[in-house]
Amino acid sequence: MTQRRLRLLLAEGSSGEAAAALHALYAGNDPGVDLTVVSTVATLLATIKVVDPEVILLDLSLYLREPMDAVHLVHRTAPGVPLVVFADPTQKSQAIHSLTEGAIDFVLKGQIDEPTLERVLRAALERNTLAGLTDLLRDQVTGLYSRDGFLTIGRRHQEEAVRSGGSMVLICVLFENLQALRDAFGPGTADRALNDVAALLKGCCRRSDVIGRLGEAQFAVLGVDAVAPSAAVMRNRLEQHLTVHNQTRSPWGPIDLRSSVGSWTPQDQRPFADFLDGIESSLRIGEEEIVKEKVSQG
Repeated sequence: MTQRRLRLLLAEGSSGEAAAALHALYAGNDPGVDLTVVSTVATLLATIKVVDPEVILLDLSLYLREPMDAVHLVHRTAPGVPLVVFADPTQKSQAIHSLTEGAIDFVLKGQIDEPTLERVLRAALERNTLAGLTDLLRDQVTGLYSRDGFLTIGRRHQEEAVRSGGSMVLICVLFENLQALRDAFGPGTADRALNDVAALLKGCCRRSDVIGRLGEAQFAVLGVDAVAPSAAVMRNRLEQHLTVHNQTRSPWGPIDLRSSVGSWTPQDQRPFADFLDGIESSLRIGEEEIVKEKVSQG
């Protein structure tokens, strides 16, 4: 599963079922696993910084009075570390609820075998790797995803949509007068305007949507699990927010945005990069026409 020793931190009661399954899973494997086992939630919390685990595994039976408190505490202490919960079959409803408190998966006791653990750990590590990767793929000015980050996340959502039969919408946005603002008021004002655009896009989207700054003046919003008509709704909302924002922007003048929209379903065979390029192309065509018009006027 990995080319180095995997660091796991397990909080488990006296049964030792999960620890035994983990030892069996990695027995004879090179490089193997560094498994730290504790028997209380308090010890688990104190051990997180020492072990620096890649995955945390928590037995809900260690906190019988309020199991969700334990899940919440662990997730709050190490929000970037995938948390997997183990539970008695009688605690299944609580195990399911733990997914809303920070756990990424759960396994019922009596079903903790090697194939199940391998599947759960693989998913946890893939999630952790993706999160670490996308943190590196951020635009330094706005904090939005860069083009590479947007493509990475977009491809992942497209794969999930293929499996689930979901659909997506895409809005591409061009900040038309960015260079004019930079020339007139300086780079600091231009950066503030870029952050204003980022805030406007965030204000028009759901938390599940993906927003990126794809180039110097290019932005995009990917609506996940969204149907085609919602693209027009999102674009109208953006235009309304922009109108209100521009009324209070003096003395720097208005922000001019132009957008194009499109939708994707599993019947569309295009890779995500081609889907994005198709929506962006109309903005590029419009930009070329503006440049030609300025040249002819000059």
